[in-house]
Parts: sequence; structure tokens; C-alpha cells
Amino acid sequence: MKYDTNLASEFYILSALYRKGLDAFITLGNKKSVDIIVKNRNRQITIDVKGLQGTTGFPVDNVDASGKPDHYVIFISFKNKIDDLLTLPEIYIVPSKEVKKITYQSPNSIRRVVSLSTLRKREKRYRDNWDSLRN
Repeated sequence: MKYDTNLASEFYILSALYRKGLDAFITLGNKKSVDIIVKNRNRQITIDVKGLQGTTGFPVDNVDASGKPDHYVIFISFKNKIDDLLTLPEIYIVPSKEVKKITYQSPNSIRRVVSLSTLRKREKRYRDNWDSLRN
């Protein structure tokens, strides 16, 4: 069965943001670096959502890692159970300026990835880090 992991990921995160009481808006387009905009008090936050059906690595070739202070990358893994609505995905919220530090590029590949195992090693810092979007 084929799934649209990107859309499922973006709408899952959008739903979570609304449940957290944040004003969030999804952006539309095929090649975009901002998936969601959050208006919070006097601050506007932009989010790039990276979804993964499995448990390997998230491609980050098009991620803006320039270090904008109010830009975040949210990594969401459905842990090979995207069709099981009772299984909660793993969610990691990473400031864009920190993405470069956790990115890996294989010498045999042109793709840059952030592996799920790397995010799990930094779990205390990034896992379900929703409060970073409130401040």
C-alpha cells in the first residue's frame, strides 16, 4: 500500500500544534522549505516537517540550516506503522541551527540525512520538545 508520508506528517504536526493552543498555518506548494507557520505572541516561527514511514534516515538536502533563530525542523517517524492509528509516532523538534551538527553524508552518496538513531541519542534534548515553540 502506498502512503503520502509527507502530507500525513505535516497534518499530524499541524494538529498537534493546534492541540497545544498555538495558531498554526500550513503552506502549500510542491518545493517548499517552510511547511507550517506558527504565530506566537510577537514571534513568527517557521517549521520544516520531515516525515519518515520507517526508522532509517530523514533526507535533509533541502533543509534551510542557515541558523535562523525562529526556524525549526520537526522530524516525525511512524516507526513502520503508519497505518496503525493507535501507534504514536516519534517526534523530534530541532532548531534549524542545530541540524547541521546532526547531519550525515555518506562518502558514497550525495544525499545528506539525519538518522533516527542520532535523534534517539539526543532524545532528552529534542524528543517532543514542544515548549521550544512557545517561548
